[in-house]
Amino acid sequence: MSDLELRPRPERVVVLALDGVYPFELGIPSRIFGAADGHYEVLTCSVDGRPVRTNADFTVGVAHGPEILDTADTVIVAAVPPAHIPAELPPELAAALARIRPDARIVSICTAAFVLAAAGLLDGRRATTHWQVADRFRTRYPQVDLDPDVLFVADGRILTSAGAASGVDICLHIVRTDHGSELANFVARRCVVPPFRDGGQAQYIEQPVPESGAASTAATRAWALERLDEPLTLADLAGHARMSLRTFARRFGEEVGLSPGRWLIQQRVARARHLLEASDLPVDRIAAEVGFATGASLRQHLHAAIGVSPQTYRRTFQQTR
Repeated sequence: MSDLELRPRPERVVVLALDGVYPFELGIPSRIFGAADGHYEVLTCSVDGRPVRTNADFTVGVAHGPEILDTADTVIVAAVPPAHIPAELPPELAAALARIRPDARIVSICTAAFVLAAAGLLDGRRATTHWQVADRFRTRYPQVDLDPDVLFVADGRILTSAGAASGVDICLHIVRTDHGSELANFVARRCVVPPFRDGGQAQYIEQPVPESGAASTAATRAWALERLDEPLTLADLAGHARMSLRTFARRFGEEVGLSPGRWLIQQRVARARHLLEASDLPVDRIAAEVGFATGASLRQHLHAAIGVSPQTYRRTFQQTR
């Protein structure tokens, strides 16, 4: 028996393109899953099998009608502009969604969370969507536990993601869940995107313009990045910025979307990941290089950030370099 005959059937991912779809978000599943070395088959459909107008100056033709949803292992609904989001599902769209198997995984990219919510698929579940439409979503669907601060949410078989590039994050998460970190990292490298993105939507939310003459924390962040091996405190950072502790913490949160302490942990984890991948230094040595007191502390923070141990992370990346 050949290796091809032994290989499991690729998982079928069906992308549902709605009128007004964003071309970028529509293409994400094909790009990510298509780079997964034959583990997935990606098909695209519309609610009626006819071409779909995008929010750009072109229309896309799709090869399939809604009947292909019957066969999907995963269904992904691509994002549409807020103006195209209906308060109630049109009959054709409701009928198309009703074709999805009860055991299929259902994913929304960005504002497509409104579609899942309108279909009742998010009732009582935790979900996310683009931060700009979070208030509208909460008003329309109070029965959904909306978290607008994260990049994506996986609640059982229903997954929702935040704006635009978060579609990449959620597709990589699916690859990682289905086939492990090694394949997900391989796909990320092939697509030249990060395997993980730290933080949530808070770092991308528009913030009020600082008052004229207000100091920035950018120089202090750059200064701290050169001293990650040192036991930096909030007082050290505020002192460098020549601000009071309260003013520095507030300004830092406005500019970065994270507390100074959380930001330092993320930067130390990021540096540790680089050293695990690019060097043969022992874990305890790497911990010291990035400012964690012990190897155990590094293991704890790395596992909290990406769910794997330093040894597993190093082995995965070095195997795929």
